[in-house]
Amino acid sequence: MTTPSENQDAPTAQACYRHSDRPTFLSCAQCGNPICPECAVQGTVGQFCPDCARLRGQQKVVKARTTRGSMARSAPATFTFMAIAIGIFGVTRVSDPIFAEVFGRFAQFNELVSRGDWYRIFTPVLVHANLTHILFNMYALYQLGPAIEARVGIPSYVGLLLAAAGWGGTFAYHLGGPEDALVGASGAIFGLFGLWLHSAFRLRDTAFGRNLLSGLGFTLALNMALPFLIPGISWQGHLGGLIAGVLIGELWSRVKRPQRPLAAFGMAALAVVAVLV
Repeated sequence: MTTPSENQDAPTAQACYRHSDRPTFLSCAQCGNPICPECAVQGTVGQFCPDCARLRGQQKVVKARTTRGSMARSAPATFTFMAIAIGIFGVTRVSDPIFAEVFGRFAQFNELVSRGDWYRIFTPVLVHANLTHILFNMYALYQLGPAIEARVGIPSYVGLLLAAAGWGGTFAYHLGGPEDALVGASGAIFGLFGLWLHSAFRLRDTAFGRNLLSGLGFTLALNMALPFLIPGISWQGHLGGLIAGVLIGELWSRVKRPQRPLAAFGMAALAVVAVLV
């Protein structure tokens, strides 16, 4: 896959050149055409559109969508995080005492955060309350994460997740109650939604951008409404992660590519400052 030049604006979704209704962050390594996962053909030196893949007939190619190994190689941070989260969830299902121990160590207890456990605004992403909770979050991460990671690179992507998780925890701390306890990766995942939303807004003057913005608006409205329909979901964490994703998208549009990881990790550090002051 090609990488943007240093002075390119923040990554924006484009329409697949063969499927105009499918936004994507992937592009052909040879011609640069935007390609969705279904069209991407995995070669030994990157991903290609079907047309370029046919021209490279001497090279064996495999459809990226049907090769899980190639997806994992193109998005190692996403799949590593998913494996850790699923592994921890499996361990906590062994017995109630194990769940209580893991919950006590990693959950965001606002009372403990106020006493100096600032790291707890990040650690809840490792713990999920039940099967529905982790299935929903891992599915959303699987849908959003690989394309963004492949486009922006591992350091920037990890910084984005960390900052979104931190700001989700910060909003839950300041806007929630002192007795609140939170777990889950929703804040980090809403950071990915925020980056997509920023991308769609930048393309709002195009038909593709308007369609993408409309689709995202409906999805976000539905997800933001869930905390008011289902008890126990932190709307504060969702909002904080979403805002962090939008702000990071804006920061990335104003700095050169090598500076993007620093901008994302800087946002994560600011989240720590926000709970300490």
